[in-house]
Amino acid sequence: MKPSPIKKNKTSKQWMREHINDPFVKLAQKEGYRSRAAYKLLEIDAKDHLLKPGTVLVDLGATPGGWSQVAAAKVGHGGKVIALDLLPLDQLAGVDFIQGDFRDGAVLMQLESLLQGKPVDLVISDMSPNICGVASADQARAMHLAELAMEFALEHLKPQGSFLVKVFQGGGFEDFYKLIRSRFTKVVTRKPKASRDRSSELYLLGTKKLLDTI
Repeated sequence: MKPSPIKKNKTSKQWMREHINDPFVKLAQKEGYRSRAAYKLLEIDAKDHLLKPGTVLVDLGATPGGWSQVAAAKVGHGGKVIALDLLPLDQLAGVDFIQGDFRDGAVLMQLESLLQGKPVDLVISDMSPNICGVASADQARAMHLAELAMEFALEHLKPQGSFLVKVFQGGGFEDFYKLIRSRFTKVVTRKPKASRDRSSELYLLGTKKLLDTI
């Protein structure tokens, strides 16, 4: 069943009101961050210390750049931040950007060139699907994106590397959680304050990629 245009329009207006009045949106505008999502990564990093000077990381689905912006400031000149997205990204200091699908061979060749032989310490993904309004379909798309991000991480992370990914509680979540637990030594769940309370959004952090997943 397709969502009613009236209901969809009402939901869009409600989202816009919430967005305008959101304290994290206002804070991001004040402090110069590309998006409110920056505060999610800042809070997770404050707890888990992922972004260290010299860290080499890949940011999947990076646009508009909030996470890459935070990461670049944290890893410094000795580190490297490579952002990938289908959509364009306005230039960010300390961030190399590749536009395209991260599964595409040409994109992966550009990635390897930018890495210059450096191992990837961390893969981060804040990707969300385009919402169609049908809950089951949206959930399936979200979990598929998480699975694709993990496949990329397992292929490119160095042994003992880490992976941070956005997921949504619902269909497929438990299976994905079991899968990521089988690939990393430790997996923890994070719900940053900047994640809206009514959202089923969560972040899974897998640390120390197991050697037999290479």
